Amino acid sequence: MRYRTLLLAAPGLAMLLSTAACGDEQANGNSAGAPSGTTSVQPSGSPADTLTVQVKASKEAPAKTWRLTCDPPGGDHPEAAGACAALTKVKEPFTPVPKDQMCTEIYGGPEIATVKGTWQGKQIDTTFTRDDGCQLHRWSQIGPVFGNVPKVR
Repeated sequence: MRYRTLLLAAPGLAMLLSTAACGDEQANGNSAGAPSGTTSVQPSGSPADTLTVQVKASKEAPAKTWRLTCDPPGGDHPEAAGACAALTKVKEPFTPVPKDQMCTEIYGGPEIATVKGTWQGKQIDTTFTRDDGCQLHRWSQIGPVFGNVPKVR
């Protein structure tokens, strides 16, 4: 009986431990973020949410750039409404990953994106990658913001 319990509990425990580092909520209360980023509060009366999104299939590839405004959704982003909806679903979409955060070694691809502008009264200047599990999760949370990543030619 003791061995049967061990056999049934081991896979559940392994799954629990492997997913612990993959969530968007960290032990210190921070959301998963990007490797670099700056967030500062804008003075009152700041302009509406306006972001410039630049996406590249790799570091060497040419960039595709969009302007995105929210409330109401607009700019030249191909799916502005979906991008704005994705941003509003995430508590702090531009917060960097803490330096001491453990991340799985899951590589999502060479894509890279930068986002600059203003979001909810804060100045944004951050980079997104798909280099590991934390970065991949963060990219996936607001994926519609990056649209269709251009292909490498």
